[in-house]
Amino acid sequence: MSGVFTRLVGQDAVKNELTAAARSARGDNSHSGPGDGTMTHAWLITGPPGSGRSVAALCFAAALQCTADPEDGDPGCGRCRACTTTMAGTHADVRRVIPEGLSIGVDEMRAIVQIASRKPTTGHRQIVLIEDADRLTEGAANALLKVVEEPPASTVFLLCAPSVDPEDIAVTLRSRCRHVALVTPSTAAIAQVLADSDGLDTDTAAWAASVSGGHVGRARRLATDPEARQRRERALGLARDAVTPSRAYAAAEELVAAAEAEALVLTADRAEAETEELRTALGRAARVRGPPGRCAAPRAPSKSWNDARNPVTPAPRGMRWTGR
Repeated sequence: MSGVFTRLVGQDAVKNELTAAARSARGDNSHSGPGDGTMTHAWLITGPPGSGRSVAALCFAAALQCTADPEDGDPGCGRCRACTTTMAGTHADVRRVIPEGLSIGVDEMRAIVQIASRKPTTGHRQIVLIEDADRLTEGAANALLKVVEEPPASTVFLLCAPSVDPEDIAVTLRSRCRHVALVTPSTAAIAQVLADSDGLDTDTAAWAASVSGGHVGRARRLATDPEARQRRERALGLARDAVTPSRAYAAAEELVAAAEAEALVLTADRAEAETEELRTALGRAARVRGPPGRCAAPRAPSKSWNDARNPVTPAPRGMRWTGR
């Protein structure tokens, strides 16, 4: 299989199901229920970390917008403008919602619902892709439920969550979506994609895949980033030292320090940006109010401020959208 779905690793059944749905949608833009036909207006894509939930949803969005001639093959060619802009996050009718805080609130979801009600401008349909739908608050889930129950004619919702457990996705939302379950990619599949897409030698690809725990992104980092491999070796060495009573406490401290250092490397840019936003917000909030000559007492830092100062725990904030 060629095209956008080659980005999915070890998910042949999912590729076939989503391709069949896109093929059906190509000839019929009307919606059907989750149980009668291959295309519907709301999808829930679940899978363990590293399985490719977001990748699957994005590939499906590209296939639904694909403008290639049907005689040239299945939708999702990966070459037409609709496919390339969707995969790049710049398609005008594909709205990718990426939460950057602890939750997606009701105000943000209402804005999404408003956009979802518009007619597509250049594509076949308006697509809303919500990553980490398990972060929807109760109010946000209810706001989304209303439009999923009565969707606009040309709108498709793609939700990504770890599982169908009620802790991850509201039961009412789950019941109105067609469920697609991804599996943990096999070691062989991960090794193959590392060799094919990253040009790695067979031994390196096989080793990275074997120690990745089925996580494609982790395997790629271990295979291509020497510092990631060094951090792993240090962590393993400290874990071995921890079984020796004389080294246990020191090893534990070193292990925590190593984890914090790695988290800092991965989140430094984002933490700095969020801290600056909070500084600006707190500066505005602390403006003087009341009669001239009186100053408001400085307020203690909020929990969000303290969270932002700790790069391991991102501060609650809105979300990031891609698309226009």
